[in-house]
Amino acid sequence: MELFRIKKDIPFMRNALIFNVISALTFVAAVFFLLTKGLHLSVEFTGGTTMEVSYSKPADTDKIRTTVSALGLEGVTTQTFGRAQDVVIRMPLPKQQPGAPKLSEKAMNELIGAQNDKVFAALKAVDPDVIKQRTAVVGAQVGDELAHDGVMALLFVIVGVMAYLAIRFEWKYAVSAIIANLHDVVIILGFFAFFEWEFDLAVLAAVLAVLGYSVNESVVIFDRIRENFLKLRKASVTEVIDNAITSTISRTVITHGCTQMMVLSMLLFGGPTLHGFAIALTIGILFGIYSSVFVAAAIAMWLGVKREDLIKPVKEKDEADGAVV
Repeated sequence: MELFRIKKDIPFMRNALIFNVISALTFVAAVFFLLTKGLHLSVEFTGGTTMEVSYSKPADTDKIRTTVSALGLEGVTTQTFGRAQDVVIRMPLPKQQPGAPKLSEKAMNELIGAQNDKVFAALKAVDPDVIKQRTAVVGAQVGDELAHDGVMALLFVIVGVMAYLAIRFEWKYAVSAIIANLHDVVIILGFFAFFEWEFDLAVLAAVLAVLGYSVNESVVIFDRIRENFLKLRKASVTEVIDNAITSTISRTVITHGCTQMMVLSMLLFGGPTLHGFAIALTIGILFGIYSSVFVAAAIAMWLGVKREDLIKPVKEKDEADGAVV
């Protein structure tokens, strides 16, 4: 299915060096923000307390967040779940005094209990009808395990993608696709570090989804490059890549446009629960298009991809074979 057709090939690879320099600068900027500002990790990773409360009428999450933050707690998040009257409040673990000895598990639980009682008392003072449903604690050890599992999941995805592309195409395509994918992931993380958006498990899931989504676009372009090497026998490598990208633009617009409309609806109407997830996907989709065209294809060209990499030469049969002397 095609939305439109471009008759003349667009010379994308003519300016490949310029776009690669822009990509490198963007990548370096993202790494800089990650190293200097870091990620604003949620309580799933750092450890913290979650409290579920219910109101008799639809809850005002902004007002609840202001009430809890007024107690001196930083990094408090509030969101509704299930019904508009039900709210989950996420709070960090109580801070210890600098230089103080590490508290035992029993002492830490007492501090957490005191903090929860203080928070609920503040909510009760604002709205006497509030009811505490339950509280749960995510310890720092559990947070470290989640962070470790997230990094391992990312590494397994990268290795799996490289193995798939190396088997289906050739190692040059695998390397270029992984560089493009890492480019997308690091830029997403750089945005979250620069704007200090909260990085939670939903955002991690979006990052993993972007990895798969971005490599899919690269595979489509690589497939068309392989077809063009068979059809366009006299064309140069640059002309083959330009034709492959131009011929898949319509499909790219349809696929990414439909996906972005769905993500945009989550961003606008999904509420705080899906906000980080939708933001990460939006950044990933936009940069995924860019990286597939100007990063993956260009790097494959710089690595010296050629017709012989995908098409094995046919051995000519020796005329003397089988001849009787």
